[in-house]
Amino acid sequence: MVHLPSDEALGIVTPILVYWLYSGLYMMLGSLDRYRLHSRKDEDLKNLVSKRHVAIVVLLQQLVQAAVAFLVFRMTRDNDTSTSSTSGGHTTPFVVIAKQVLVAMFVIDTWQYFWHRYMHTNKYLYRRIHSWHHRLVVPYAFGSQYNHPIEGFLLDTLGGALAFAASGMTPRTSIFFFSFSTIKGIDDHCGLWLPGNLFHSLFWNNTAYHDIHHQLHGSKYNFSQPFFVTWDKILGTHMPYKLEKRHGGGLEARPAKRLA
Repeated sequence: MVHLPSDEALGIVTPILVYWLYSGLYMMLGSLDRYRLHSRKDEDLKNLVSKRHVAIVVLLQQLVQAAVAFLVFRMTRDNDTSTSSTSGGHTTPFVVIAKQVLVAMFVIDTWQYFWHRYMHTNKYLYRRIHSWHHRLVVPYAFGSQYNHPIEGFLLDTLGGALAFAASGMTPRTSIFFFSFSTIKGIDDHCGLWLPGNLFHSLFWNNTAYHDIHHQLHGSKYNFSQPFFVTWDKILGTHMPYKLEKRHGGGLEARPAKRLA
């Protein structure tokens, strides 16, 4: 008899596999110069760390992420009988799962926005910690989770654990939610404006929106990530973008209004 991996095991492993598979796809598409927001030359010259270093740091963060996910699943296991998506042979109603996902999205967006903004306004935290992420002046797909280890744990890993606990989602739901969240984060950092990309149609917080933040002129704006721009709009840090043709080919995301 074949024993399939448990939902908990899949909840730990799947988002990491999705990260490397989806980012790998985008890296292969990076040769499509006409859809790039920055040239390949700028990617090589402006970024301050090597791709090898980025990959190592991301893998270390994902190792911590996997360990924390294992602990969270163990601690919440006693509650699974009341929230399981297959309890008593009956599936959880879709509306319940939808509410859990919306709660998780709100928790992650709120947690990320205020920590992200604070790491920009606190000069010590920016210099020592958050500046790691901004070493990638020209973002690319597998640099999405490139952070200082403290930031990676605080914003991504701990934020995800809080979203899981607050929403009451099951490990099975978490497989899909955190895989989707991973894909969304990669898309925001991929540096490509591909035609037909549904994320660009469905979310104002997208590749071009976050690219503005990674540029020097936009570092005080667009802190929201990864889903919605709500907190940016409420708290006055929202900077809309416009796409223009870049000299030499490709596209460029520029602020759609004058910066203060």
